[in-house]
Amino acid sequence: MLNEISIRNFAIIEALSVTFEKGLTVLTGETGAGKSIIIDAIHLLVGGRGSAEFVRHGEDKAVIEGLFQLDDPKHPCYRKTSEFGIEIEDGMVVLRRDISKSGKSVCRVNGKLVTISTLREIGSTLIDIHGQHEHQELMDETRHLSLLDQFGGNKISNALAEYQGIYKSYESTLKKLKNLSENEQQMAHRLDLIQFQMDEIQSAQIKINEDEELFEERRKLSNFERIYDSLQTGYNGLQGEQKGLDWIGMVMGHLQDAAELDPAYKEIAENVSNSFYMLEDAARSLRNEMDFMEYDPQRLNEIEDRLNEINGLKRKYGKTVEEVLEYAAKIEEEIETLQNKETHIDKLQKEVAALKKDLLVEAEELSRLRKKAALHLTKLIHKELKELYMEKTVFEVRFSSEPDGFLKNGIDRAEFYISTNPGEPVKPLSKIASGGELSRIMLALKSIFSKHQGVTSIIFDEVDTGVSGRVAQAIAEKIHHVSVNSQVLCISHLPQVAAMADTHLFIAKNIKDGRTKTTVKPLTDDEKIKEIGRMISGVEITDLTKEHAKELLQLANQLK
Repeated sequence: MLNEISIRNFAIIEALSVTFEKGLTVLTGETGAGKSIIIDAIHLLVGGRGSAEFVRHGEDKAVIEGLFQLDDPKHPCYRKTSEFGIEIEDGMVVLRRDISKSGKSVCRVNGKLVTISTLREIGSTLIDIHGQHEHQELMDETRHLSLLDQFGGNKISNALAEYQGIYKSYESTLKKLKNLSENEQQMAHRLDLIQFQMDEIQSAQIKINEDEELFEERRKLSNFERIYDSLQTGYNGLQGEQKGLDWIGMVMGHLQDAAELDPAYKEIAENVSNSFYMLEDAARSLRNEMDFMEYDPQRLNEIEDRLNEINGLKRKYGKTVEEVLEYAAKIEEEIETLQNKETHIDKLQKEVAALKKDLLVEAEELSRLRKKAALHLTKLIHKELKELYMEKTVFEVRFSSEPDGFLKNGIDRAEFYISTNPGEPVKPLSKIASGGELSRIMLALKSIFSKHQGVTSIIFDEVDTGVSGRVAQAIAEKIHHVSVNSQVLCISHLPQVAAMADTHLFIAKNIKDGRTKTTVKPLTDDEKIKEIGRMISGVEITDLTKEHAKELLQLANQLK
């Protein structure tokens, strides 16, 4: 859910922080008070189009921040943020958007800078804004199939997973077959190229870690003189004129005499004796090393030439010797395939044919489950529309086959069709005109799909325009029904909707120091009665109006 939004220097809002609760939150107030401005700010927060016009006059930039709390560990926002390398801790997501007076936007998700398109992708998993003129997911026919799949639940998701597993193998095999069946001349050129590369790598006879061993040997030869001098100095210190070992031998003899007289010195004597013999062995090893050390400038040249050869191969075929050898193994297999192309083509054609049969079986089963789910969805939609006094409306899910054959999600196309008037043919949902009917249709669809879409919050921006009476009451009940599964924020002019609110926020604007400011205030029970009364009668609120408002609130509590 959306926990809190902070807005600074946005339109007529100087500084505003609003905390939202679960369930249905209704925002009301006089026309022009700033209700839609708050929704506009939320819309920009989740990736909507911004401009310099949103920045409050006289300020450098507008800043909008929102805190979202994800209670479901499987919420789609987790998957989406992980795609962009963004971490979510304790289920909290913080979105921030800065809009400068030049019109430039800076977007952040949990402190990480992102593009507007990334913000929009993440925001779409958190909030769905529905207004009279907003382009919505439900109005996008390309999304209808995935919505139907979500509605179908585990049966469709499992069938789709089975299909996609085979489809992946089918696509991979088909690609191999296509590559192998390309122009003969291209294949011949390709074979000549990789055969040349193979000969070049094989003739070099490189071995794993060879370059590292050569680097080490070159380092030793390049520092031969310094190494020899250091060994010579060390040997002379032990066995040369300084007679280091002779002095330690003398110390060892005296300590052994002391130990014979007093056992307390035995351990010290033994330590010195051990050190003497160890140093004696070290001196012999130094002598042997120096005897066998030989500077070979020719070997240094050979190492340089070999390293140049290996580096040349790495520049062409891989960053390391291992990668060069892996590339050689890869093209060796490709050479064998191209040299025996006809055999491989025949094998791949048989694999494609077998996979196609399996794919068709899974696709038809998936299609059967979708059509079954579509019938169930149709019944539920008709039920919802009947409750909204649109019992004559006809809803259909129409299927068509993919003209290009198999695709990632099956062989089906699905689109929602509807007719709101008896005798009129059904038309695509996207072609329905906006207005009161569209509001009710969208509410019916939201009532069902809100359980399956996983969106954190749904915003209805004056979707109740053009309705009244019993239809208004039905819409109020339906909006509250949607809020059971998703947090709902609703701007409304209907007292019936306001009465159903779990939280009622009153938006007002005041003029201070010659500037207009917007304020937001949660209403108490008494204040709710007064505000609903204002919505019923207008400016003048009578005792009768208050009684009517109380009745609406009592009815709403009973329905909830």
